Amino acid sequence: MPVRLEDIISLVREGKEVKAQVVLTKQDIIQKVLVEAGDPEEIDAYLLTGDFAFQVDGKSYKVSKTYLRGYGSESLEVSAANRNIANTRLKMDYQRLTQAGIKLEEKYFEKFRL
Repeated sequence: MPVRLEDIISLVREGKEVKAQVVLTKQDIIQKVLVEAGDPEEIDAYLLTGDFAFQVDGKSYKVSKTYLRGYGSESLEVSAANRNIANTRLKMDYQRLTQAGIKLEEKYFEKFRL
């Protein structure tokens, strides 16, 4: 069962037809961090993820990938830089999929408030 984008790309190389869609999400999480004085502290964080849905020979596969982890306390400049990093990583995956012959609508993390 495919669990990585590379696994799906391998199916295309075997001659299988692949259809794809992606859903981008921002997941708010609580991260525990150790502080010097002892007890763990909880901080607000978030993940920018892409959930890819593939159809191959009538079977459905899902590949989820985290593109960035950020923190609720970051400045607007850091948030913008993080969004650019996540979008650059996502674009690299779109290029890999496109070069393999998999077409999908390219979406980016522009609409999310970080």
